[in-house]
Amino acid sequence: MKRNFFLLLLLLFCNTGNAEEESEFSEAMLPLEDLRVFAESFKRIRSSYVDDITDQDLLILAIKGMLAELDPHSVYLDKEAIKNFEESTSGNYGGLGIEIIKEQSFIKVISPIDDTPASRAGIESGDLITNLDGISVKGMSISDAVKIMRGEPETNISLSILKKGTSEVIDLNLTRQLVKVSSVRQRYLEEGFGYLRIAQFQARTAQEVREAIIKLKDSGNLNGLIIDLRNNPGGILRASVDVADTFLDKGLIVYTLGRLEESQNRYEARPGDMLSGLPIVTLVNEGSASASEILAGALQDQERSIVMGTNTFGKGSVQTIIPITETRAVKLTTARYFTPNGRSIQAEGIIPDINVPRHRVTPRNRNNLKISEKNLSGHLTNKNSDSQKVDNKTKKEESDLIFRDFQLYQALNVLTGLHKLNSQPSSND
Repeated sequence: MKRNFFLLLLLLFCNTGNAEEESEFSEAMLPLEDLRVFAESFKRIRSSYVDDITDQDLLILAIKGMLAELDPHSVYLDKEAIKNFEESTSGNYGGLGIEIIKEQSFIKVISPIDDTPASRAGIESGDLITNLDGISVKGMSISDAVKIMRGEPETNISLSILKKGTSEVIDLNLTRQLVKVSSVRQRYLEEGFGYLRIAQFQARTAQEVREAIIKLKDSGNLNGLIIDLRNNPGGILRASVDVADTFLDKGLIVYTLGRLEESQNRYEARPGDMLSGLPIVTLVNEGSASASEILAGALQDQERSIVMGTNTFGKGSVQTIIPITETRAVKLTTARYFTPNGRSIQAEGIIPDINVPRHRVTPRNRNNLKISEKNLSGHLTNKNSDSQKVDNKTKKEESDLIFRDFQLYQALNVLTGLHKLNSQPSSND
C-alpha cells in the first residue's frame, strides 16, 4: 500500500507529545526542504530501482547510511549483529579472530587476536581486506563483513589481503575455529622479571590480571613487570579502567566528554597498588587500540610505567549500545576519552617514551674454524662443568629472546635497568 512518506516524516518529527517539546522543536528549525529531498529520493528509489525493494529495507539502509557517514565505529545492529557483539566481548565465537574497521572502500585490520586463524596466517595491523570469499568488500558494511567471516568452526573462507604499506596482495584460505580468547597470560622471562600479556579487554580481564600477578608472586621473587598490549584491539572501557586501578594507588585514570550528561565521566584509582611500586614497562604498537590505549596512557601520565614500542592506533572515542527495539540497536559514538593529562589520542595515538620499531634480528654466521681451549687435545676438564652447562643453557634461552622478539628483549633490558636503579641505596648528605 502506497503511503505519503513526506507526511509520515512530518508526523514522526512533529508529534512531540507535550508543549515543552513542541517549543524545543520550533526552535530547532526542522530542515523541511531537506526532508522534501529525502522523501522524493525515497520515492524515486522505491519506484525506479532495478529490483523491487521494500520500504522497510530502504529505511534500514537509510539508518545504516546515516551511521556510516558519521565515523567508522557507529553502526546499526540487528538481532544477529547484537549476538555477534555479545560473543566478541565474551570471547567465545566461531570465526577468524580479527578486529576490523571501515577504511574508505575497504575493511582495515586493527589487529588479529592471539592464537587465532588470523594471527597464525600472518595478518597484521594495518592490512586491508579487499575480498571475502571472492566478494569485493568495496562498499560493504562492517556488520556484513563480520557476518561473512563468522561461521561454524572447521568451515573455510578465502580472503584477499593488501599488505600494509605495499602493493602486494596475498590470497589466504583460512579455516574458521571456535575463538576462545584467553585475555591474560603470564610467565617469567627470567628470574625476577615477569611478563603479562593482555590480548583483549573483556568482562573478567581485571580479575584475570589480579590472578596472574598472584601466580607470579607465588612462583618467584617478582622484581618488575612487562605489560604487553601489542595488537590488543581494546574492548570494554571499564575493564581497562579496572586493570589500570590494579597498578595505581591514586589519581585520575581517564575521563570522557560528550554531549550527554551520562557521557561525561571521570574514573579515579582507588588506594592499593598490587605491585607496591615495582617498575613496569608497557609494550604497545600500531595494533594497540581503544581500551589498551586508555591503560597505556594512564600508566604513562601517572609516571607509573615506561611505555615502549611504536605509536598506537589512535582510537580515542567511546561507543554506546543504544537499544531501539528488543531486537535492534545502534552502536553510537557518544564521547571522546582523555588521558589524565588531558590528551585526546583520537587519530594521534599514544607516543611511546622509548620508540622501538619491530626488527628481525638474525644471528651472524659463526666461524666453524675458531679454536678455543676446549678444542685442544688433552685439555683440563672443568670441575664445575655440570653447573656450568646449566648456567649456559639458561643464558642461551635468555639470549634467544633478541631473535624471537626484539621489542620484548629491549623492554626486558629497560626493566632490568629500572630495577637496578631502584635497588641502589639512597645517599644522605
